[in-house]
Amino acid sequence: MRYEDRLWSMPFDTNNVGIFYRPSLFKKAGIDTLPKTWAEFRTVAKRLTQDTNGDGRADRHGIQLALGKGEFAVFTWLPFLWSAGSKIDAVSGENGLAVNVEQSGAIAALKFWQDLVKDGSAILSQPERGYELDNFLAGKVAMQISGPWTLGQLQSSNIDFGVFPMPIQTKAATALGGENLFVFKTTPEQERAAFEFAEYAASEAFQTEWALGTGYLPVNLQSRKTPAYKAFVQKQPSLSVFLEQMENARSRPIFPGYTRVSDNLGRALEATLLGRAPEVALQEAQARINLIFDAPPKG
Repeated sequence: MRYEDRLWSMPFDTNNVGIFYRPSLFKKAGIDTLPKTWAEFRTVAKRLTQDTNGDGRADRHGIQLALGKGEFAVFTWLPFLWSAGSKIDAVSGENGLAVNVEQSGAIAALKFWQDLVKDGSAILSQPERGYELDNFLAGKVAMQISGPWTLGQLQSSNIDFGVFPMPIQTKAATALGGENLFVFKTTPEQERAAFEFAEYAASEAFQTEWALGTGYLPVNLQSRKTPAYKAFVQKQPSLSVFLEQMENARSRPIFPGYTRVSDNLGRALEATLLGRAPEVALQEAQARINLIFDAPPKG
């Protein structure tokens, strides 16, 4: 984690998000090609949405989307913003930092999620619980955005599942996740001990063992070349998707106040999913963000 050319922490493990899907439901819907673009994804989501009990209402949907103002919903939505060609940055100016969220890519990404809801292809998670897999496990949804941390739960459930990369609008993108290690300023002895532990946690041996036990991706690239990890990936081929996506993975923005920007993006995302026009939701978010950073309005 770098900010202003200084290294503040080192990664302990990493992951990114992809699309988990139920192959059996794809087969029942006559889908034999995985979607790669937003347009293909929207079409597939429609085909997967079905009335299986004949009551005139869909009881199986193409995808579940995360509802809420919290970080998980934003985390799973940001790849769409990036794929549409936008990014969220803090720019230094005369009045300090300024952040612009009223971007074409942000509008397109919000509208894409909203379109999935309007199509009837998407259902929303319980508020702030977009990480739960209950509907996916029960076959009520055929797709869900998640990461390799769910592999253990999915394998123990004995359901069929697969993973494919995040769909593309103009460029491939996914959100980088994981945990970081910090060394705090204390005493010289404690700092040396903490640094020694960090070195051990980043070692090939530890990273390999941690990856095998958790499903998280190792941050030590040598770990990925070990026979043990290669055998692990062969048994869990879904990991290959996340490993390959690392080339297109982006971390969430790193600047003071990002958590408050994320909160306002989450509020805009929630409002859009509940029917608000994306442009209006982002205008309202921008007004609140301007107050946070004491930035003058645009124009």
